[in-house]
Amino acid sequence: MRREGSPFQGMSTVFVKELADHISSVRMLMLQLLIVFTALAALYEAINSLRQNTAEDPFLLLRLFTIDQAPLPSFVAILGFLIPLMAIGLGFDAVNGEHNRRTLSRILAQPIYRDALLMGKFLAALATIGISLAALWLLVIGLGLIFLGVPPGSEEVARSLVFLVVAIFYAGVWLSLAMLLSTVFRSAATAALVSLGVWLLLTVLWPMLAPALAQVVAPADPRYAMLGLNDPATAVWTQELLRLSPNDLFEEAMLAVLSPTTRALGPVFLDQLRGAVMGAPLPFGESVMLAWPQTVGLVAGTIVLFAFSYVLFQRQEVRA
Repeated sequence: MRREGSPFQGMSTVFVKELADHISSVRMLMLQLLIVFTALAALYEAINSLRQNTAEDPFLLLRLFTIDQAPLPSFVAILGFLIPLMAIGLGFDAVNGEHNRRTLSRILAQPIYRDALLMGKFLAALATIGISLAALWLLVIGLGLIFLGVPPGSEEVARSLVFLVVAIFYAGVWLSLAMLLSTVFRSAATAALVSLGVWLLLTVLWPMLAPALAQVVAPADPRYAMLGLNDPATAVWTQELLRLSPNDLFEEAMLAVLSPTTRALGPVFLDQLRGAVMGAPLPFGESVMLAWPQTVGLVAGTIVLFAFSYVLFQRQEVRA
């Protein structure tokens, strides 16, 4: 039987309903408080460090995002660790929660297709994360204006906006993963545990496993070891394996955008430094192009994971 009308009929209704539920939920409130308080602690240390440094810096606002002060990491590092938790917290019961509450058949009995339901849930959760990150971005700029007393330049604002967009794409990868597992497993607890397990593997364990796997694929040349140097082939393999982790892609993109003096990501060879002025900042456009492959990787990961969940959801049997 051929269906009539747009497959996204009713998506706006699902989007508005899910967005209202997310924003008003206790779960989202706790996740927001966790991120805000942790980020404020990192910002407090960064502001104190910058106020004691009297050297003139043309990118003072960007340093609020990247500077770290022991024992706390930088603001960007904290977001790289906590954004996946927010995305997983919003997506792990997106589909199986409807199954368990026995409301899925009632929703699909309305003039709402599965396409609209899944897309509406995804966009609503992503919009919730985007609103939270935008509010946090405005908070950083406001605190920088108040405590540093230096208005940001146009390039600083543009770079920080790119940071905001890439952070939303980064959240989209983990949200797609959580919704995929929510489609695969009927138990919300199982989906949450598997999502957190994948997150821990790619964020904590993978940086330790990737160099070992690179040594197996491309063993280091003993001549480099005798000179105290890293084998270029092993270094390249290590970098490529690390880029399988969304966290590594996010960190590299942030390094390129928020640190204007960054000229290359990964191993740097002598021919790349030919003609370069060390310490000179790259233009905004070149920094964006440097982070472009990592950004495309995050978007591609989001699309692939969402496509898998879409196919599985379309083939699932829905019973009353």
